[in-house]
Amino acid sequence: MSQASERVKAFFATYESNIGGADPATIAAQYGESFIFAGPQGTQAVKRDDFVKVLPKRQAFFASLGLRSSRVVSLEEASIDDRCVLVRTQWKIAFESPAGAAVDVSSTYLLQQQPDGLRIVFQLDHDDLTKRVQQLGLAPAGNR
Repeated sequence: MSQASERVKAFFATYESNIGGADPATIAAQYGESFIFAGPQGTQAVKRDDFVKVLPKRQAFFASLGLRSSRVVSLEEASIDDRCVLVRTQWKIAFESPAGAAVDVSSTYLLQQQPDGLRIVFQLDHDDLTKRVQQLGLAPAGNR
């Protein structure tokens, strides 16, 4: 993998801004009409319309834990073909707490060039963020 191109940097700058905002539709707009989500809990195909419906619950959960920011700290990319790029990201997720807790997590995305721009068509979260915040004592164990 190599340094991220300007178009990938711009995509993730917008993504970072959107996930920090209150409108789930702006986040979902960066995903394909359907996409694959994979992580420690398994893999599933997701429709964008369904994703928009569950985002508020996820946002509320992390807000209740004192989520302060989600920031991309590194991007590496590998071109797959003229339409697809694989991007490995590192994130710093900061929470309001007496100690100013933060966790570092990584994710890999497959972005596909679509008529209206790059879209996420596959997302692999390498870390279980809920488990990580439980380990910090910000959420009770078993809360999902």
